[in-house]
Amino acid sequence: MNLTEGPFPDRSLGAAESARPSRQVTASVGPGPREAGQDQRGARHEPRPADEGRSAPLPADHTQAILETTKEVGAVLKASGLPFALVGGVAAYAHGIPVRLQHDTDFAVRREDAELATRALRERGIRIVDPPEDWLVKARAGGEEIDLIFALAGRPVTTELLSRAQTLPVDSVHMPVLAPSDLMTCRLLALSEHHCDFGTLLPMARGLRERIDWARVREETGGAPMAMAFLYLLELLDVLPRGGPSASPTGPTT
Repeated sequence: MNLTEGPFPDRSLGAAESARPSRQVTASVGPGPREAGQDQRGARHEPRPADEGRSAPLPADHTQAILETTKEVGAVLKASGLPFALVGGVAAYAHGIPVRLQHDTDFAVRREDAELATRALRERGIRIVDPPEDWLVKARAGGEEIDLIFALAGRPVTTELLSRAQTLPVDSVHMPVLAPSDLMTCRLLALSEHHCDFGTLLPMARGLRERIDWARVREETGGAPMAMAFLYLLELLDVLPRGGPSASPTGPTT
C-alpha cells in the first residue's frame, strides 16, 4: 500500500485497491454440505500453501486471506509490547469502510522498534524480505505481503501518532488502528501527479466525515495541490460545508 510521497516511492494507501470482494463478502466459509476444496460457487480450488510456522493454510478467498494475515501479525505485535497501528486499506476496513482489499496489509511502527518487530515476526515463522527502500520492512506469510512502515507520506511514524490510534476489531482480533484524521491526512499527502485516484478516497471521506477533524486535515495538508483539490471536491459534493476550514457538524474526533 502506497503511503509515501516526495523522496519516497509512490505507495498511496488507495493506489493498489482493485475490484476484489468487499467487506460484505469476506466471511470465511464454514463447514457445510459443499465438498472440501470448493468455494461458495461450487468451483474447486487448491488451498494456499502454509508457511513455516503456520498451523493451516490461508483461505483461498484473497480478501479473507489478507484479514487472516492481518490478525496474525497484529497478534504478534501485540504480544511484543511494541507500539504500532494498522494502516492502509485494512485500517479503513476496520473503521467500517467497504474498501476492497487486494495487495497487502500495512502496519506503522517506529523506526527504532523495527528490529524487535521484525524479530518477533521471524520467530513466528513469517519470512522477512529486505527491500531496497529504507522506510519499511517487507514480509510474506501464506502468499500475502506485509509491510512494516516507518514513514507515512514521507513523515516519520512517531509515538504521538501511534498514541492517537484507536483499538478496533479486525474480525476477531482487536488491535490499534490509525485514527480517521491521521488516515485521511496520510492518504491525501500520498497523492501526486503520477497517482491521483479520488475514487478510492470518496467512500472513506463520506463514511468517516463525522469522525475526522477536517480543520486539522486542512492544516496538515496545506499547500499540497492534490489534497486541496480533493477537499474542494468534497465541498462541491456537499460532503463538507463550503467556505473554508471546518470540522464536521458534530465536532472533530481523531
